[in-house]
Amino acid sequence: MKSAITQIERRFDLSSSVVGLIDGSFEMGNLLFLAVVSHFGARLHRPRLIGMGCFLMAIGSALTGLPHFFMRLYEYDTYSTVPNNYSNAHIQSSNNTGTGNHFSFKVPHCLIDCVKDTGSSMWIYVFLGNALRGIGETPITPLGISYIDDFAKAENSAFYISCLQTITLLGPMFGFLLGSMCANLYVDIGFVNSLTITPQDARWVGAWWLGFFVSSAILVLAGVPFWFLPRSLPRQGEEGNENFNVDQGNKEQFVLPNTHSVKLANIAKGFLPSLKRLLCTPAYFLLLCGIVLKFSSFIGLLTFKAKYMEQQFGQSASRANFLIGVLILPVVAVGIFLGGLLMKRYKLSVVAGAQLSFITSFTAFLLLLFHFSTKCDNLPVAGLTVSYNGTPEISHDEHSLMSQCNQDCSCSTSEWDPVCSDSGITYMSPCLAGCTTFTGKGKNTVFHNCSCVLTPSPVEGSRSVSLGQCPRGPRCTRSFTSYMAVTVLSSFINSLGTTPGYMITIRCITTELKSLALGIQTLVMRTLGGIPAPVYFGALIDSTCLKWRVKRCGGRGACRMYDSNMYRVIFLSLTTCLSGCSYFFIIAVIVLLRKQFKKEEVKALQQTASKQNETKLQSPEMCHPD
Repeated sequence: MKSAITQIERRFDLSSSVVGLIDGSFEMGNLLFLAVVSHFGARLHRPRLIGMGCFLMAIGSALTGLPHFFMRLYEYDTYSTVPNNYSNAHIQSSNNTGTGNHFSFKVPHCLIDCVKDTGSSMWIYVFLGNALRGIGETPITPLGISYIDDFAKAENSAFYISCLQTITLLGPMFGFLLGSMCANLYVDIGFVNSLTITPQDARWVGAWWLGFFVSSAILVLAGVPFWFLPRSLPRQGEEGNENFNVDQGNKEQFVLPNTHSVKLANIAKGFLPSLKRLLCTPAYFLLLCGIVLKFSSFIGLLTFKAKYMEQQFGQSASRANFLIGVLILPVVAVGIFLGGLLMKRYKLSVVAGAQLSFITSFTAFLLLLFHFSTKCDNLPVAGLTVSYNGTPEISHDEHSLMSQCNQDCSCSTSEWDPVCSDSGITYMSPCLAGCTTFTGKGKNTVFHNCSCVLTPSPVEGSRSVSLGQCPRGPRCTRSFTSYMAVTVLSSFINSLGTTPGYMITIRCITTELKSLALGIQTLVMRTLGGIPAPVYFGALIDSTCLKWRVKRCGGRGACRMYDSNMYRVIFLSLTTCLSGCSYFFIIAVIVLLRKQFKKEEVKALQQTASKQNETKLQSPEMCHPD
């Protein structure tokens, strides 16, 4: 879903805030059942509940990609002279020898004779499918982690959980790589012979739907083995108990709640008292507050990271997803594994683990501040970021798109079919560039005699432009290299403290509240962080848009171009502020844990000393005088 966000936004003509809402539907589905599954699931057959969740996720993934087959072919705005069904511009052309084809532009009549797109509301099915995936994912984390922790030795538990989290990252890695491949394929693959846009174009929509069907098939296969796992396992060190496997073999059948030895009604009665005990634990409550802020920053960053790389550094969606999957996620997986290995190797206590988690996370936070200095300037677009005479300006005014050089061309200011001049200035369309002739066809079309172009091109002294936005310079490429280097390094350092930080939740509460604690933590994270974060991140990103697409029947569609400088400042400031505030709560947790375990150590020493004194008093040697 993260790798398809940009494609979904353009295909359904949505704003970033609405796309953020769609992305947050996963958390909405999750929170509906998370607390119940965490509480009741710990007393039922956990592996089979996870298997049921996999099948629900498979159905949800298929439902997410289904709208593609009920929508008409994707149409993008173009002034290109290539005959296809996508052109919204009406071009009158006549063959002319020597100078190429002459044409005159007319303003499209789509606003007058509009027919509402039947697929305009199909994004609701994407929303529902993603929510169903969230429901299916509910039992995996709380029940899976507690299942492992219950039957492993205490010193091995952190190592096993880090192994699980490391392997789990193969999912996002595969997802981003699959998303990269799909983003490079045109959305209506197999139905279009000629295109005038490339994956770098703001109008490009990749085959966003394909990855969801691949994921659906894999989820069906992944859910099958869980039905054959036992309800419980012999705890490590007790494998020699032969009667265990015999007893458990007779209990393998999944029975209804009313015939189960533990009545669900009795479990329900203990829910509120257990929840009260949990939330009244100061360390756990403060940890929740810090996690919510940290998770909000993380989810907002991850949701729009590929989009940020597209808008700030001019990368295609395919390349951005590929780099995330190949460079960032593997080092995160290695970091999580090494963090669990450190805890096992040095047998770190809860306090030491909390300190390690804080140090690594804060170091990564400081490194991320360097992102403010890695930037690319706004792309020079006539009428938006620069005036037609090349003077820098930022404008949201449609009237600024018109100038003396194109006022007689009857151009539409709502169209977006960018062309690039040799002077490095991009024009929103060949009409707004004041062009009168063209040569070539398709992606190789070149427009000539453009009255708004500042510097004549070398082609026979005419002022020419070519299709597509102007590429960014080598300075921007160097900035992007620095950005990726800092991102990879900070991601690795931050991931070292993931497992120690996760173990704090498990160890700072009693054993019987373990599953509930993990469930409530996930519930609060997704309710207060996962759902609202993509929405307000998207809304703030929308505020930096310079050019919106105008829908066929009017109304605002997807954004075509952003103010890169404002995008960078708002996006990075929001992520760093949320992360920075979380450290106040984490420091408070460390202080509380130190006091708590110091008291326990003193109490344990007193008990040991008391036992030693009792032993000395009972010793026969104490009966003899000096």
